[in-house]
Amino acid sequence: MKKVAVVGAGASGLMAAYAAAKNQNEVTVFEKNEKAGKKIYITGKGRCNVTNDTSAENFLENVVRNPKFLKGCAYAFPPEKTMRFLEEGGLPLKVERGNRVFPASDKASDVTKCLERYCLNAGVVFRFREGVTQIEKRGDAFLLTTDKNLYEFDCVIVCTGGVSYPATGSTGDGYTFARRFGLKIKPLRPALCGIVCDMSEISRLQGLTLKNVQITAQRQEKILGSFFGEMLFTHFGVSGPIVLSLSSLLNETKCWKEISLSIDLKPALDEITLDKRLLRDFEKYKNKQIQNALDELLPKSLILPVLNQSGISYSFPVNSLSREARGRLLRTLKKFRLHPLSLRPIEEGIVTAGGVDVAQIHPKTMQCKDIPGLYFCGEVLDVDAFTGGFNLQIAFMTGYAAGENIH
Repeated sequence: MKKVAVVGAGASGLMAAYAAAKNQNEVTVFEKNEKAGKKIYITGKGRCNVTNDTSAENFLENVVRNPKFLKGCAYAFPPEKTMRFLEEGGLPLKVERGNRVFPASDKASDVTKCLERYCLNAGVVFRFREGVTQIEKRGDAFLLTTDKNLYEFDCVIVCTGGVSYPATGSTGDGYTFARRFGLKIKPLRPALCGIVCDMSEISRLQGLTLKNVQITAQRQEKILGSFFGEMLFTHFGVSGPIVLSLSSLLNETKCWKEISLSIDLKPALDEITLDKRLLRDFEKYKNKQIQNALDELLPKSLILPVLNQSGISYSFPVNSLSREARGRLLRTLKKFRLHPLSLRPIEEGIVTAGGVDVAQIHPKTMQCKDIPGLYFCGEVLDVDAFTGGFNLQIAFMTGYAAGENIH
C-alpha cells in the first residue's frame, strides 16, 4: 500500500484517485476549489460531453497532438470502457449526433457526482479549499506543501489542467511543478477556441448560425484542415463546433496573412447542381432584384455579404444577370471568404494545447521516466483532441492509467 496524493479534482484527478484507491492505496485528493469537477460543470454547455462512442482507433484519429503517446491508454481504456464505467456507477448515458455521449439527465453535475461516488466508496479522502503550492522530492518520498499544511507521500499524481478557463482553477500550477523538477514544457497555446476575423464584411452576420456547412483553412494552396457541421458568427469573428476543431490545427500559426478561410455554404451540391438550382430560383423570381431572389437559398442576413463578395449589386435585376455574374455568385456560395486575424485568447480555449513534453512520460503509466513516483495526467500533458468528447476521454484514460499502475 502506498500513500498517494492527487493534485486536482477534475476529470483526470477523480479517475486517477479512484483507480489508485481501488488498488488498496491510501489516496488524498487536494483541490483548491470548494468542490470537485469545476471544469466538468461547464463542458458541453453544462451537459458534459463525457466521451465519444467510437473505437480506440477512431479516437486516436481525432487526437491532434501526440496520438502515438496515447495509443496504449486508448486500447487499455477505450471510450467503450469509459461508458461502461460511468453507467455501472449509476450514470445513465445517451448518444447524440457525431457519437457524442452525454448523461441522460443532461446535467454535468451528475458526471462529477458519479466520479465522486466511486472515489468515496474506494476510501479516497478529499481536501477541498486546500491548494498545493510546492512539491519536492526527498529521498524516496515527496513533500507536498499546501496553503494549510505540509504532507509526505510516496507518489504524487498531478492533474491540475491547463490555463484555459482560469475561473475553474486551471491556472497553470502543474506547469510550475513540472518546471521545478526540470521537466520540459511545450509552448502553451489555445485549442478549441473561436477565430478572430476582419469584421468589415461580416459584421451584420453576428448571431447567425449555419448548419451543414464546410469550413476550410488553407495556407497558399495547401489545405490545413476542413470540417463539416455547425458554426456561428460572433462579435469577433466565427465560432461553433467546426470552427473550434479547425482552431486546433491553426494554433501554431505565426503569420495569419498567409491563412485563408472559406465556407462552402452548400456542400451537398456540386457546382453543376447548384447552378441548376440558381437558374430555377432566378426563373421563379426573374422580375425581382437579386437580393429578393435568394431567400430560399440563404439566410436573409447572409444575402448582402454574398452579393458583395460576388461583385453584384443587391438591386441588380435578376433578368439582366449575365452568365459570368452567375458564375461569380456560384463560386462565392461554394467558397465564401473570411479573413482570419488570430485565435481568441488562451483563457477562452476549451482546452490548452502544449504542456508537459510527453517524451519525458511513460505512455502506459503516466509516470515521469526520470522521477519515479511523479505522474502527470490530462490536460497538463502536451496532448489535445478535436471536439466531440475526445478531450475528456483523454483525461479519463490517462488518469486511469496512472492510478491503476500504482501498487
